[in-house]
Amino acid sequence: MLFELKSVFLNEGSENRLQYELDFTSLDVDGVFPFTSPVCVTAVARNRASLVTLELECVYDYSRFCDRCGEPFVKKEKKVFTHGLAQTLVDEGNDDYIETPDYTVELDEIVTSDILLDLPHKNLCKEDCKGLCPHCGKNLNSGDCGCEVRQIDPRLAVLEQLMD
Repeated sequence: MLFELKSVFLNEGSENRLQYELDFTSLDVDGVFPFTSPVCVTAVARNRASLVTLELECVYDYSRFCDRCGEPFVKKEKKVFTHGLAQTLVDEGNDDYIETPDYTVELDEIVTSDILLDLPHKNLCKEDCKGLCPHCGKNLNSGDCGCEVRQIDPRLAVLEQLMD
C-alpha cells in the first residue's frame, strides 16, 4: 500500500491517516502459518516541528503451539511501531529514518519487517505456563500429576547415605 505524504512534509502540524488490511495468512514462519486473519493496519504520519514520524498500529491474530506444554493457542496482538521519515538522507547507513524522496512510502514492506522482527522467540500459551511433567508427560497447567518432585542429583546420592 502506497502512502502519500507530500501534504504532511510541506505543512507543519499536519497529519495524514490511512487504514487497510494486509493478508499474512499465507506467510510461512518456521514451517507454520501463524497468522489466522489479515493484519489490520492503521498508519498515521505527523509533522511536528518539521519532524515527520510514521506510527503503525497493527492488530492481528497469532496462532502457534506452546513451546512448553504443546497446546495450540491464539493470541490477539496489538503492536505499535514508530519510524522517523526524511525526504533525503545524508548518511546512507542511517537506519533511524526511512527515506521518502518522492513523498511516498510503501507500507507493506515496513509492516512485514516490523511484525516479523517483533515475533517472540519462545511461543507460550500464557506467561506462567507450567509445561509438561518430565516423568509422565502430563500437562501441568491442568493439574498436578502426582509424580514425586524431589530429585536427587546422582552425583550427590553418596552424600545422602551420610545422613542415614
